[in-house]
Amino acid sequence: MTQTQIPTTSWLDAAGDSRWAGEPFFGETVELLRSVRDHDFDSLAELCDDDFGIVDLDQSGGNVMIRTRDDWEQWFRRLFAELNAASAATDSEILDYQALRATDMGFSVVEFRQSLTIGELVGLFDCVATIVWKLSPGGWREARWHVSLLSADIPEEMRP
Repeated sequence: MTQTQIPTTSWLDAAGDSRWAGEPFFGETVELLRSVRDHDFDSLAELCDDDFGIVDLDQSGGNVMIRTRDDWEQWFRRLFAELNAASAATDSEILDYQALRATDMGFSVVEFRQSLTIGELVGLFDCVATIVWKLSPGGWREARWHVSLLSADIPEEMRP
């Protein structure tokens, strides 16, 4: 992976035209990634129940285990506040997507590249996430998110 400039338009904004547009949970997955990109806590919280917690990545690519909804809310409120305070931009591009849906449960596997931009510095993180989905009265909700870092290209100045 090489350092690249992040385009001024986001792949997520044209995701409806991708080859995965008709796949189960694809729209919900794109909305999850958009909510993270936009640091939009309320939209993200609406899509996620995370009954079984999540395994997420911190800004340096390390794993974070979050077990309860209260911990989930604290994690994302703090993360978005830190990103906003640093004037950091995040974005994602889906590289591969697969999903299966049953009557009231399903799962998806999404490979994606997430970028973290602070000023002129851009860190790139290639990830794979497994998402468990459940049907709730309000529609499909994320019941579990587990992301793994496959590779990272982080400028030295962005490393902790």
